[in-house]
Amino acid sequence: MNDAFSLWVYLTSTPLLWLTLTLCAWLVADRVSTLAGGHPLVNPVLIGIILVSIVLVVTDTPFELYFEGAQFVHFLLGPAIVATAVPLIINRAVVWSSIVPLVAALIVGSVVAIVSVVWLGRLFGLPEEMLLSLVPKSVTAGVAMGIAEEIGGTPSLTAVLVMLTGMSGAVMVTPLMNLLRIKDYAARGFSAGLASHGIGMARAFSVDPTAGLFASLAMGLNALLTSIIAPILAAWLI
Repeated sequence: MNDAFSLWVYLTSTPLLWLTLTLCAWLVADRVSTLAGGHPLVNPVLIGIILVSIVLVVTDTPFELYFEGAQFVHFLLGPAIVATAVPLIINRAVVWSSIVPLVAALIVGSVVAIVSVVWLGRLFGLPEEMLLSLVPKSVTAGVAMGIAEEIGGTPSLTAVLVMLTGMSGAVMVTPLMNLLRIKDYAARGFSAGLASHGIGMARAFSVDPTAGLFASLAMGLNALLTSIIAPILAAWLI
């Protein structure tokens, strides 16, 4: 028993353990999602988060220690987002042909995402700091945390809210689009990327390449536009 405990103490001090845990959790989650036929409720990102969280809680491992290993995966998030430019360049003619409705949807979606969450937050009596942290919740985490810090929110809280937004959007997007009878994959993908950033984009790519293309476009443009309008709308609304 003492040898097993000593081995565990040694392993927990090495970043490789938590990197391996993250990758294994993803492989298990992806397998479960595949067995479920890619059902939106069986989202591999959500399952992976739950599996890792269970291990951290059971082993009483602080997040900072876990992140020492997981940061290697986190580092790849930036290159992965930049790589979404490749399908955009390849399909630039398709994107350019729809530029007017895309810009209109981008502006409306970005403004509504901010205004609606602030109004709902006020309705439920949320404190100002939380309202400010909610403002960039539809933007990818790295950008959202920077926006939150600039306008007076809490970046760590924003990161959690961004994840919750992405998860809920990825789960709801397919049933909601089916309910609204929206069959155009460009519109479905753009909506997913605009409302639920990278996680929505991943869901869109798993459904259809065209949906993923427009989701990646929406995610990038929304990050740019929100970083400009968020401070203005936050000062006006809060």
